[in-house]
Formats: sequence, C-alpha cells, structure tokens
Amino acid sequence: MSLAFALANQKGGVGKTTTTVSLAAALAACGQRVLVIDADPQGNATSAFGSHALESGALYEALVDESPLLPAIQTTATPGVSIVPTSPALVGAEVELVSVMAREFRMKRALESVRDHFDLVLIDCPPSLGLLTVNALAAADEVIIPVQCEYFALEGLSHLSHTIELVQRNLNPQLKLRGVLLTMYDARTNLSRDVEAEVRKHFLNTFRVVIPRSIRLSEAPSHGTPVQQYDPASAGAIAYNQLADELLAQINPPLPLSGGAHDA
Repeated sequence: MSLAFALANQKGGVGKTTTTVSLAAALAACGQRVLVIDADPQGNATSAFGSHALESGALYEALVDESPLLPAIQTTATPGVSIVPTSPALVGAEVELVSVMAREFRMKRALESVRDHFDLVLIDCPPSLGLLTVNALAAADEVIIPVQCEYFALEGLSHLSHTIELVQRNLNPQLKLRGVLLTMYDARTNLSRDVEAEVRKHFLNTFRVVIPRSIRLSEAPSHGTPVQQYDPASAGAIAYNQLADELLAQINPPLPLSGGAHDA
C-alpha cells in the first residue's frame, strides 16, 4: 500500500504546486513509483508535467460519479512519475457534492483502487480550505504544508492547522502532519530568517531543508518539465532532491544495527 501525502495551504503562491511537481520528480529519481493527483481546478501540476487536461474531467467524474480512477492515469516524460490530470470541470465538484452523502470520502474511495500500483501519492490541493482540500485530507495519510517565508505565514498556518485537527477528529483519525516546508527562502533578508525562526519554534516538525527563491523553479513549468530536468544543477533542483532524501529517511528509517559488538 502506498503512502499518500496531501500538499495543502489555503494561501496561493506559496510554492505548493512547485513542491508537488519537484518533489515527485526527486522521489522518482530515488526509485519510488510516484502518482501525482492534480486536485486543483487550475491544473498547474498537469501543465507542469507537460500533460494535457482531460476534457472529460476524469478526477471530476471519479468524485462526482464515482468513475474508476485507474483509466485516467497518464505516464509523464519524467521516469517513475504518473499523473491524474485535471480539468476546469473540477471546479464544479464542490457545488455538486454539497448534498451527497459522505461527500468528504469521495477521493479516498477513488484512491483506494490505485494505491497498490504506486509507492507514494502526492495530492496537489487547491489554494482553499473547501471540499476538494477536505477530500484530499480525508484521503491522505500525511500532510506537507509549504509555507512562503513572508509576514503572514504563521497566521495562515494556524488556520490550516485548525482544519487538519477537525479532519483528524471527524474524518481521518490517522492523518498526521509530516512537516512544514519553508519555501521562497532568501537568506539575505532578515524577514526570511525571522519567519524561519518563528515557524520552527511553533512547528517542531519543520523540514530541515529550505527551498530558496529560484528563477529556474519559476521557469521550469513553462517548459512542461520539473526543475530537475530543466536545470538539474540549479539551487532549486538541489534543494528538492535534498527534501526527497529527508522525507524518505523519515518514512523509511534505517534498521538498527545488530548487536554484533555486544555479541562479541
């Protein structure tokens, strides 16, 4: 069974989709079979992998009509990464699901049929705390929160933390916060350093790796490829590779050494 991560933040422009795409590519380079689910109607993760939005709206149909998700999965040009692309039709799902019983679990049920085909699933959530994000949190095992190093970072984190607690209490008791990821970090500014210090003080599971501001990270999506393929030597690519290493070390801790010295 794969491990599913929801990448969530109700604020836009924090590097959530960039993190989804770049982390997926980095994890795949480590030998993981990765599925990206583009749950944002804007479809930025879809275009960032050079995929095309499905006119039929496969994710929309999986949520609203409970259609099978497996036929919608597309391979990408990035080895080891597959994607469930989205379409603008997904924006209507939140409205159409309002009166549906157990509407919060539609993504969880859709995901169950494909999880065995992958090692890791990354769900790119929309920049809101609406029903699509709640569905992603109900379907996921863990949450990664990308946070831009800006003044209002902690305020946004408190709102999202409250939502996660509500989901844990009412929908998904097993859901855990894997970590907060600091993005768009500029070591030259006091603001980035101050935000980092505050976030680390309030969230002990903040990732050690920080993602720097990087022109290459901004340019890569327009070429339909992750930054690791666009410019593998860039600071952004290196940072996301380090993040993948840190994440894999956390979820697959090394086995303890046998007591050879003791036995001797």
